[in-house]
Amino acid sequence: MPTNISFSRRSFILMSLSLAACKGGAEVIELSGSTMGTRYSVTALDHDGSVDKAALRQAIENSLAKVNAQMSNWDPSSEVSRFNALASTEAMTVSEDLAKVISAAKDIHQASEGQFDITLGPVIEAWGFGAKDTHGHAQPAADKLAAAVNAAGQTDGLRVTGNRISKSRPDTQIYLPSIGKGYGIDQMAQAVRGFGLKDFMVEIGGDLYASGRNADGLDWQIGIESPDAHTRQAYRIASLSNLGMATSGDYRNYFEKDGQRYSHILDARTGRPITHRTASVTVLAESAMLADAWATALLVHGTERGLEIANRRDLAVLFIDRSADAGDKGFVTAASNRFSALQA
Repeated sequence: MPTNISFSRRSFILMSLSLAACKGGAEVIELSGSTMGTRYSVTALDHDGSVDKAALRQAIENSLAKVNAQMSNWDPSSEVSRFNALASTEAMTVSEDLAKVISAAKDIHQASEGQFDITLGPVIEAWGFGAKDTHGHAQPAADKLAAAVNAAGQTDGLRVTGNRISKSRPDTQIYLPSIGKGYGIDQMAQAVRGFGLKDFMVEIGGDLYASGRNADGLDWQIGIESPDAHTRQAYRIASLSNLGMATSGDYRNYFEKDGQRYSHILDARTGRPITHRTASVTVLAESAMLADAWATALLVHGTERGLEIANRRDLAVLFIDRSADAGDKGFVTAASNRFSALQA
């Protein structure tokens, strides 16, 4: 039974990593596996050689299995799927983790002027980008899209009281790919810290959390991928420590019909794919969960409005736009004040 939270794409390139040993003689532990429809990886520095790698791997996979059991829209037995199936406004008791994620999503919904919307599932499904995806990607008929938009937009109507959640409309559906993956990364980081490790990087499908220093004794050097579907190369290097990082882009998950390109990044107001020139947004934040959610919200806004929001809220954000002069062959960037300060 599939338990994927989302279909993901790698949007980072790890730079300058020693594979056998690092300064001070610590061992570099490298683990990887499958989760959420993509791959996870862990790179950690074991300074005293005491870590049981098999136990570490088990703890990491247990943390991911727990998040999937709580938040996967692909698993009909998950907490979020059971909440979605509840055709009632009665409160449902859920895990503390799920309540925390929904509460954070509501906060970001308000802060992003409604463009981060975890109840957008019906619209995502209408375009064929969702968990069901039974008909493939296609532009939905106008009446079907209008009905989906009407059924969505209910994030404000979600109520969280302790670990009990409820909806103001019985048909409200919660869809968590754009925040659940980041939360899964944070849970991986917590599992790694449980083994006494302080210098590590944990990653799922291109989004990550980096703690401490890398094998060269420096902040982690992460290559932000060029937003080009046909190549995989670093466009810019980000230096980070004790931060989450997530990139949202429109260049991997899309379809074309009659010469028109339709991205999976949807405007919550119109229910239609974005049409501006912003190709990717990278966010650095105190957690991967926040970075994940804000990257999606600010990509929907695009650089002009997104940069205003980022600076007003002191968010570290890098926008990459397609150049109007060079088409898809060239890009221009804009960085928020906080991003520039962190990379100075």
